[in-house]
Amino acid sequence: MEKIAFVMTLKPGFEVEYKKRHDEIWPELVHELKSSGVSDYSIFYEARSNKLFAVLKREDTHTMESLPLNPIVKKWWAYMADIMETFEDNEPVTTELSQVFHLE
Repeated sequence: MEKIAFVMTLKPGFEVEYKKRHDEIWPELVHELKSSGVSDYSIFYEARSNKLFAVLKREDTHTMESLPLNPIVKKWWAYMADIMETFEDNEPVTTELSQVFHLE
């Protein structure tokens, strides 16, 4: 099991909408994430910078690299594109984070 973290950027003024959309996350998207080996996925919001901090665990045999090709994932990205920084294909702009400390 591997833990990864990354940062995304929310457009200003969309904090409530972002939370609402995730409170109503599509069951088929949850299924695709779990099927690809993702678990224990959390996203945190930092208001001053509009940054979204995401952390998740993934199986050693995960298939996350295929998620961008998944039609449900692409549909979710299109749904979220109006409130987040994205690339032209609606994929969220992400910055991977390196772990510098861990306490068990």
